[in-house]
Amino acid sequence: MSENMKQSPEMLLSPLIPSLPDDVTIDIVARVPRSHYPTLSLVSKSFRNLIASSKLYKRRSQLGISQRRLYAVLRNRNTGEFSFYVLHRKLNGYNRLVVVRSLPFMSSRGSCVSVGSKVYVFNDLSVLSFDCTSHTVQRGPNFPQRMSYKEVNVIGKKVYVIGDAFCHYVQGTGWMKVWQKAVTVFDTETESLEPKLVHEDMAVGVGPFWSDSVVLEDKIYLKGYMNGNSFVYEPEEREWELMDEVMNSKDWEGACVVDGVLYYHDRSGKVLRAYDPKQGCWSVVNGLEEFLAVETGRSRLSITVNYGAEKLALFFPKKQYGEKMICCAEIGLERRQGGEIWGKVQWCHIVIGEGPFDMVECVSVTV
Repeated sequence: MSENMKQSPEMLLSPLIPSLPDDVTIDIVARVPRSHYPTLSLVSKSFRNLIASSKLYKRRSQLGISQRRLYAVLRNRNTGEFSFYVLHRKLNGYNRLVVVRSLPFMSSRGSCVSVGSKVYVFNDLSVLSFDCTSHTVQRGPNFPQRMSYKEVNVIGKKVYVIGDAFCHYVQGTGWMKVWQKAVTVFDTETESLEPKLVHEDMAVGVGPFWSDSVVLEDKIYLKGYMNGNSFVYEPEEREWELMDEVMNSKDWEGACVVDGVLYYHDRSGKVLRAYDPKQGCWSVVNGLEEFLAVETGRSRLSITVNYGAEKLALFFPKKQYGEKMICCAEIGLERRQGGEIWGKVQWCHIVIGEGPFDMVECVSVTV
């Protein structure tokens, strides 16, 4: 299955509905749930152009009815290709991941983040973005030099890219090239990268030392595979410090931040854990024990992603009838009196029912 959406002209050549002004029609369609747009696009070429038009999504934003849309990067074990998929609600009410063939493959060492309605992909040398309202791709600038093992995080309108890069190391009367941790910043408003990488004199070597990273209170938290390699980066002052022992005490991976709280699926404990930086402690999200034990009991990988205010999506693999499948669950979150966090599963569907696919990354956008 595939979804191909072409960039549409802003001015539609023929009336959408002959008896109504186009502005009125756009106002009506803007109020229709986003899940019905694939069906509406089949009505006519004019409606198909409208569904792919930024004018429609601008109106939705003005009305305050923007919705979250989930994208996933899956690796095909047979071909080695990393493809983008989008979560679609089918006519039978079930959600499915559908490949977006109009988008290019992501590099095996690429990383992606979302800002507004766009997804930015950072490969070893280049940056590209795609608009999730039309699935049109724009080539961005190249890095000043190759960067590997990148962690990519968003603060405001800026994307901070932290990874490994070559630098010239001067010693005595000579110099040599060495790999070193480096930071660069991509400005999503100007679509530009800083002209030079900032090399960091850190007490870690090169390589994939970080298993995950998140942003909390405008700081970037980088979780190390080994506890001694976990750091906090303060972008304004460009300062590094060791992660505090409490936050570093859990092996969080595939984490997300919702309403200022970090969440991750603890596969060994079969629980959803939460870390509140204001309280400086870990807790278990109540109400999900049976669901996680039954549905994710044998999962060796899971990814959480912010799905809007007070909810997240949990992706996890599952074997059924001897076949490996990928499932997704929407989990509502509620902080009750006393500070306890409770979760409730809104839905859980098999979103990839067949094929040699592995999950790599997930992002959510606002459209």
